[in-house]
Amino acid sequence: MVKDVAALIGRIGIGIVFVAHGWQKFSEWGIAGTSASFEKMGVPLSSVSATFAATVELVGGLALIAGVLLPVVGVLLAANMLGALLIVHLPNGLLGEGGGELVVALGAAALALGFNGGAYSLDRVLFKNNKVLNPAVA
Repeated sequence: MVKDVAALIGRIGIGIVFVAHGWQKFSEWGIAGTSASFEKMGVPLSSVSATFAATVELVGGLALIAGVLLPVVGVLLAANMLGALLIVHLPNGLLGEGGGELVVALGAAALALGFNGGAYSLDRVLFKNNKVLNPAVA
């Protein structure tokens, strides 16, 4: 039970950060502004990448919080962070301004929580007998 509560708290915390970043891309900067920023950073296919990143962060963050489709969401969020690390942050090192520490932490946490999301998740209710989406199935 303690591990399940810890996983829930982790999912909520990491999910909130992803939701905030995705929401910011949609509402504060807009996809056009995010795309322009991505283009300046050298992100390939900047408009497609901006739409992907904003959607994965917002929807994926909400799904992480709810605990639905956790393995899929964990992989998508981790892939998004891997792209951010390799394309934008890696040249700046791990620490300091523009460093990769946040994207490494977020990506690793999303991946871990995607495959170990705890019992308090919608996956446990919706996919009771599915070994892929509900790792608790023996």
